[in-house]
Amino acid sequence: MRIVGSSMISAFKRLSSVGSPSILASNIRSLSVFGTMSLPDRKPFSPDFFFRQLFDTESSTYSYLLADLKSGEAVIIDPVLEQAKRDAQLVKDLGFQLKYAINTHMHADHITGSGWLRKLTGCQSIIAVASGAKADRHLKEGDRIDFGTHVIDALATPGHTNGCMSYVIKEQGCVFTGDTLLIRGCGRTDFQEGSPRHLYENVHGKIFTLPDNFRIYPAHDYKGQMESSVWEEKRYNPRLTKNLEEFIKIMDNLNLPYPKKIDASLPANRECGVYDIPKE
Repeated sequence: MRIVGSSMISAFKRLSSVGSPSILASNIRSLSVFGTMSLPDRKPFSPDFFFRQLFDTESSTYSYLLADLKSGEAVIIDPVLEQAKRDAQLVKDLGFQLKYAINTHMHADHITGSGWLRKLTGCQSIIAVASGAKADRHLKEGDRIDFGTHVIDALATPGHTNGCMSYVIKEQGCVFTGDTLLIRGCGRTDFQEGSPRHLYENVHGKIFTLPDNFRIYPAHDYKGQMESSVWEEKRYNPRLTKNLEEFIKIMDNLNLPYPKKIDASLPANRECGVYDIPKE
């Protein structure tokens, strides 16, 4: 796709009054560089791949229901406790069998729904072994999660927490980045084993090395943005386009408030989220 800046024509008319041909040619070349760009084509999802993005308004958390339409096997990434009944009903309505409830990390701003979904659907819970949380299955980098014919590759991306995992589905051209990489942002690094250096190195070394056209799906967004791409974040992320030293300085001076639900969320999430099941 080729995008031309709307001001290029008027700018060209202004430049045409410049007397020197060499100056005119130089400025036209500059306009060509800054007034156009090529966006990578995003790979479409395959016909047998089901994708549904879900949202929890209180915590601004995205959950993702994925399924193999041939086998009916499904997984959900980053479920929220208060939405577990909604998610279980959606799985039932669609005729899927929920195989796994997967967490990208041990959340501090909400209680995971994986434990309650386990009770409601019989699925297994999954989280990184480095998280220190309970689960039916613990992952390390290089492990794979399968549902039907589809495969999720586990990519260790600590920095926001020690147990942060990003989940890549190569065949569908997408990555679920949790709090490690947000749309035009990243997870905070001032608590829960946070390390700005590790986050920066993992984003640049593992996520930004994925193909430019891979879709990025984070665990949160606070501005109504639904997805990004590797190409976009490599160019426009205001924090991660800085060098390492500048990034560390930014992250060390965010002065963010203490997470409101951390005192309840962390103990619950260490137990797979079965802590305070909402009443009917």
